[in-house]
Amino acid sequence: MDRQFDRLLPVPDDPRADLYRAMRHAAIGGGKRLRPLLVFATARLFGVDRSCTARAALAVECVHVYSLIHDDLPAMDDDDLRRGKPTVHRAFDESTAVLAGDCLHALAFEVLADEATHPDPFVRSELVAALAHAAGPAGMAGGQMMDLRAESQSFDLPTVTRLQAMKTGALIGCAVESGAILGRLTIEGRRGLRGYAHDLGLAFQIADDILDATGDEESVGKRLRKDGEQGKETFLTLLGLDRAREQAQILVRQAVEHLQHYGEEADLLREIAGFVLERDR
Repeated sequence: MDRQFDRLLPVPDDPRADLYRAMRHAAIGGGKRLRPLLVFATARLFGVDRSCTARAALAVECVHVYSLIHDDLPAMDDDDLRRGKPTVHRAFDESTAVLAGDCLHALAFEVLADEATHPDPFVRSELVAALAHAAGPAGMAGGQMMDLRAESQSFDLPTVTRLQAMKTGALIGCAVESGAILGRLTIEGRRGLRGYAHDLGLAFQIADDILDATGDEESVGKRLRKDGEQGKETFLTLLGLDRAREQAQILVRQAVEHLQHYGEEADLLREIAGFVLERDR
């Protein structure tokens, strides 16, 4: 991914230079690269060309990085640290951060629409539609809006589950869906992979809530305990630590069960599910 971003974002010798530097600051170095890994792991089930897979993975990561830049802004979460380094609006300024996020969002769709991503225009169109849906009001952005309202409203467990399925789970689901689209898997054939992605996304967020409450800021690379300070309801506040851990384990087992029709070619997807629970950042 770093090599892909390096090629995508050469710094021009003109007044846009700081915009490109800001995008590179956010995109290169650090991060788990979970979403690109999911694209690769799913596409591998169907023997998809790695160069095509890499471009689809890059597009998904572009949207993820854009969302982090905007989430960190003073108007949103107002964070100073991301992936162990200053957030973009701290390293540069607020206006540059907004534009850097906007550009990464736009570049994601430019990458997917290019013939280099896949020779079939129908595959490219489906990739674009899937990412747009995951990023928009029915997905990540809608979940972020609900998250902002969670600071002033009390949410019950079904509402928190819906919030996180949109804010975090939608892009994780899109990563898996993208691999299936590249593999030309039918809609009906994607049911198991969609179940895997849904349960994985919720398990990931529960693990994130646990890390926020119990993790080490230096290891995680960002400020922790924010949700508690803001009075937000989370899986942890609603379930308690022990029940939250148990629920995450159940979700991971369910995610793996959704892959029962696949053989050893799905082992990486199974390992990713286990990683979600074991990670320390």
